Amino acid sequence: MSDPHSYLTRRDVLVAAAATGAASLFPSPSLAAAAGDQIRPFTISFPPEDVADLRRRVAATRWPDKETVTDTTQGVQLATARKLAQYWASDYDWSKCEAQLKALPNFVTEIDGLDIHFIHVRSKHDKALPVIITHGWPGSIIEQIKIIAPLTDPTAHGGSAADAFDVVIPSLPGYGFSGKPTAPGWTPVRIAKAWATLMQRLGYTKYVAQGGDWGNAVTELMAVQEPPGLLGIHTNMAATVPADISKALAAGGPPPAGLSPDEKRAWDQLDDFYKNGLGYAIEMNNRPQTLYGIVDSPVGLAAWMLDHDIRSYELIAGVFDGKSEGLTRDDILDNVTLYWLTNTPISSARLYWDNAHFPTGGFFDPRGIKIPVAVSAFPDEIYQAPQSWAQKAYPKLIHYNRLPKGGHFAAWEQPAAFSAELRTSFRPLRQQI
Repeated sequence: MSDPHSYLTRRDVLVAAAATGAASLFPSPSLAAAAGDQIRPFTISFPPEDVADLRRRVAATRWPDKETVTDTTQGVQLATARKLAQYWASDYDWSKCEAQLKALPNFVTEIDGLDIHFIHVRSKHDKALPVIITHGWPGSIIEQIKIIAPLTDPTAHGGSAADAFDVVIPSLPGYGFSGKPTAPGWTPVRIAKAWATLMQRLGYTKYVAQGGDWGNAVTELMAVQEPPGLLGIHTNMAATVPADISKALAAGGPPPAGLSPDEKRAWDQLDDFYKNGLGYAIEMNNRPQTLYGIVDSPVGLAAWMLDHDIRSYELIAGVFDGKSEGLTRDDILDNVTLYWLTNTPISSARLYWDNAHFPTGGFFDPRGIKIPVAVSAFPDEIYQAPQSWAQKAYPKLIHYNRLPKGGHFAAWEQPAAFSAELRTSFRPLRQQI
């Protein structure tokens, strides 16, 4: 493959490394001549007054009455929101997350009229396999930070040099540090095309892709589009739901007869999500601009983001009750704070509107992918895709594994297991690079 640093001059790289403190992430001593200014180093910095204003707003939250039930059926519970706010206003330190982001090589490049931000970390190992990894909502690049080192430096994290990846992590349009679309139409189809352009621009002639949530939609659509060089994909939120299952779910059940135990469990998970967990998506599908409250109230934003799916909510609520499974309080607030400081609550929500108004099929419907696919099925995802459904949805299924632990934010919650899954999944494709 060509040198992925060929888009920058030596001076460009040294300036970017000095700005981010990341010179060690550029191990190659020789760099090709610049190919114009298509890719620019990006420095992350927020004014201290913005962080101070955030803390002030959290402390000044106007609280509602307590819910009138003892469970989660009315939404994010007052006790959880108060514990989150107390920690956010008094003990949370954003500067730690900002320093972590600055220590990574960040770049932007204009694609299809929009600036796309991405993290790009190249492995020190030869023949590293390039992978582009896409987050979803209410996630961000924060989700993937924990897997960068295990993927790029596997020998320091229980793997071998033959498992090494070059890692590209873009921010979706309207999310994080990417540009905010000013016109409709930035759908997963368009984003998938943009990601292929990005990988080509980085000089990668052969690569793989990974995603969950919206990241899965983008990654699967890349597979459908089959851009030159895309060898295969990995998903941790596979779209495998058979047509008869989708039809029965839309009609309110009951499930079709003859489901296996794994299929019945997936049915139950989907049935619960469709009946109780889609409130946020319905609003953002239809009226994202109405969500002014989550741009004006940090606690309002946090509650909106926490109420994604019940198993993720239970995990996060447990963290603020003193449990430490999967995520920390800082993990959660790093992600929410990034949304707040970049003022992206509504620009990110418009992805739902765009997808609803330029539809490409159901979110979990098989898309007819013909290239190799690997599936990691985590038990607390919106649904744990059964192997039988995955085999039907992906004719070239090269890996399937049911994990014992992990949910919707798998890379964030279980980075070691997630990294191991990517290594295993893509080994059959490495001989092609």
